[in-house]
Amino acid sequence: MARSSKNPLIPARDGVSPSCVALPGVKAGDARWPGVIDFLDERLPKVGRAAWAERLATGAVLDEAGQAVPPEAPYRGNTRLYYYRELPDEEVVPFEEAVLYQDAHLVVADKPHFLPVTPGGRYVQQTLLVRLQRKLGLPQLAPLHRIDRETAGLVLLAVNPAERGTYHALFSGRTMQKTYEAIAPATDAWTWPRTSSSRIVEHPADFFRMNEVAGEPNSETRIDVLERRGDWARYALEPVTGKRHQLRVHMNALGLAIVGDQLYPTVLHGPDEAEDFANPLRLLARGIAFTDPVTGEPRAFQSQRVLDWPT
Repeated sequence: MARSSKNPLIPARDGVSPSCVALPGVKAGDARWPGVIDFLDERLPKVGRAAWAERLATGAVLDEAGQAVPPEAPYRGNTRLYYYRELPDEEVVPFEEAVLYQDAHLVVADKPHFLPVTPGGRYVQQTLLVRLQRKLGLPQLAPLHRIDRETAGLVLLAVNPAERGTYHALFSGRTMQKTYEAIAPATDAWTWPRTSSSRIVEHPADFFRMNEVAGEPNSETRIDVLERRGDWARYALEPVTGKRHQLRVHMNALGLAIVGDQLYPTVLHGPDEAEDFANPLRLLARGIAFTDPVTGEPRAFQSQRVLDWPT
């Protein structure tokens, strides 16, 4: 299995950090992998042998010293190889991120819908992190938290790797105030404001969805109505906890599935299917406030994006 590299001799390339794969030791007489290419083709077959041969020929596979590994290189166990993920047909996300704030410690970005925060799956270059690393010239920039690819709004990133853990502790505790907005059906069935609390776990059948089950609650969201327009309403959502898809799951449990949600209450298309850029999830990470643990200053940021009402 490949992992992100932390080898200082292997820099990011075109905004993408290298991936690392460990070559296990082999016993005498074991000839499973005569050459490096045989190992790569077996362990990472999705790339394909021809593609690995091309990468080796162009110097895109590196050893632990940062030197290019030639195509004919023999297999050497108990070493590591580094390479850069490439997607030949990566779909372009036709929306731009904005940088709302930048100093020596933090970057605050306003992310559009459909843009992933970090590389993964079918997205590498078309991610917030890679775009910002290239745009700002900050190859060590790292996100302090994530929001769903379908969600728009605020994302905080650390400029200095040594400070990342200090900032990340804000998100593991409850010292940070986060507010979201969503557009969903209006209703008179509930009183507002209200708090939704439940136990959320991974869905037993769909790995990309979450599911409410009986048991001790592990998620909590405060919900209120900000505005109503006919059959629709704009809601304020304040997550007290941070479970994956928490806001979407809690709204759906109230019978108020967020407009544009492709996963709740039913799957309209899977994570690997083409996006409908004209119908985004109407969920926005609107505001974030905290005391900066490095500078001691109070921080408060607001997204400049506006959710579109359904027609």
